Formats: sequence, structure tokens, C-alpha cells
Amino acid sequence: MIGFSAVNNAVTVEEVEALHVLFKRLSSSLIDDDSIHKEELQLALFQTPYGKNLFLDRVFDVFDQKRNGVIEFDEFVHALSVFHPYAPMDEKIDFAFKLYDLRQTGFIEPEEVKLMVVAILIEFDMNLPDDLLEAIVHKTIADADKDNDGKISREDWKAFVSRNPSLLINMTLPYLKDITSVLSSFVFKTEAKP
Repeated sequence: MIGFSAVNNAVTVEEVEALHVLFKRLSSSLIDDDSIHKEELQLALFQTPYGKNLFLDRVFDVFDQKRNGVIEFDEFVHALSVFHPYAPMDEKIDFAFKLYDLRQTGFIEPEEVKLMVVAILIEFDMNLPDDLLEAIVHKTIADADKDNDGKISREDWKAFVSRNPSLLINMTLPYLKDITSVLSSFVFKTEAKP
């Protein structure tokens, strides 16, 4: 078991133990090597281990803090702790920033906003004309970029999110608060499948 220095104080010992059960289940879904591979995360999130998904790629990259191509248990707990209902808002803001900072430059640039918007549209099987897509990107950058340097800094992002809190709706998973009771139901249901 990992020490609590690796996670925020929102996660209890019981929740870490429950997450360990979930981790073991995910990490053995395709390759039984005590690590979660990208295909295993994709299978868990989208019910298929195949296909390209920008959002999945970013989530995996942010979870894989050691940059070794797999998610280890300590990385799994640390990353999921950000989604806990009691996790500090600054951690959620920082995590979301990392998701959008595709090139990991410390800024969210217009091209990155465009790629994320396109990825979201693809998820909903939607397509927009290029001029409308460019207008969305331009408006987003204009609204968020308070120092007018053509990109969104961490400070710009934090201010933008405070004005648009709905951007962080997906950064809280309420069931993590009750993971010890929810997980036993999840494990029972998944083991019951043939």
C-alpha cells in the first residue's frame, strides 16, 4: 500500500484499499502485469480496447506521471484522488489544465483548443464547418486569455474556470466518496458476467 504523502487528504485508507481492488481488476483485464495499459483504460471507459481517442490519450498521459507507458497503483490513486468530491479545487483546476495542455508547454494554445473541441464533437458524432470551429476557438481564447498573448496560461485558466465553473463538472466523481460500498457492487456485477 502507498503512503498518504502520494495523495491528497480527501482519500481515506478504506478508499485506497477499495481503489486497490479496482486497480487489480483493471490492470488484469487484458494484460495481467499489475499495471494499467492504455488499452485497459480504454476498455474500462469505452467498453472497447480499440480506436483512437484524444481525451483518453490525455487522461492516460496525465495519469502516467512516471512516463513509462503504464499506470502504476500509486499513479492511479494520485490521479483519481483529484476527482474525489473533497479534493481541493486548485488540484482539479491544475489537472484539467494539464489535460488541455496537449503539448505540455505550460500554456493552452489555440491549436490545442481546436483539437479538444474537434475531439468532443467526434464523441457526439457531430461536425461543424471550419469557420464556426475557428469562431469557437477564437472566442474561447479571447475569453480566457486575459494577458492577450494569444494563449492560455495557468493563471488565465484559473480565472477562466472561476468565471465558468461548469468546465470542471467532470472533475468530480461523487461515487468516489462512497467507493467502499460502490466497489463491492461493481466487483460483484463484473464477476457475474460470463
